[in-house]
Amino acid sequence: MDRKYEVMFILRPDTPEEDVDRLLQTMETNVAATGGKVTGFERMGKRRLAYTVKKFQDGIYILAFVEGPGSVLKELERRLRVQELVIKFITVRTDEEEKRLAKVKKLRDAKVKGQGVQGQAAAAAAAQAAENATAVAAQAAENAAALAAQTVENAAALAVQAVEPAPVSEEAPAEVPPATV
Repeated sequence: MDRKYEVMFILRPDTPEEDVDRLLQTMETNVAATGGKVTGFERMGKRRLAYTVKKFQDGIYILAFVEGPGSVLKELERRLRVQELVIKFITVRTDEEEKRLAKVKKLRDAKVKGQGVQGQAAAAAAAQAAENATAVAAQAAENAAALAAQTVENAAALAVQAVEPAPVSEEAPAEVPPATV
């Protein structure tokens, strides 16, 4: 089973560029010979070390990406230990971390898209709320139409009453008493 690793190693600061290239080439051939594959190198350049390592304050940082079984890394680390140019190295297995990150991303995407249980419940609640809002709006429109019709009927009735003359009685109007001052 092939696993993915990152191998960070620090070279002596006085290492010429040709020696760095030669070291990377031999590292790649050694990994291929033991059944692995180097997928790439990242040269990070010369940097100051956090503390003195083998009497050096600076170092050339290189990150190698390696795929292969554990035996490949065992041999690679053995060769890095005996290499005079390498002053420090560390190997980290990254495939387990990639699986964990993929799982977290999948869960996060499911929550964002509403595919999870809580997302489905929220989507159902939103659909119910939209349906209720539509029903309330329809009822309000019906009420407004009925009110408008009733207002028109009332206005028409008042208009008819205003047009009809008041009934005239045949009796003489009553005398209004004079006002006393």
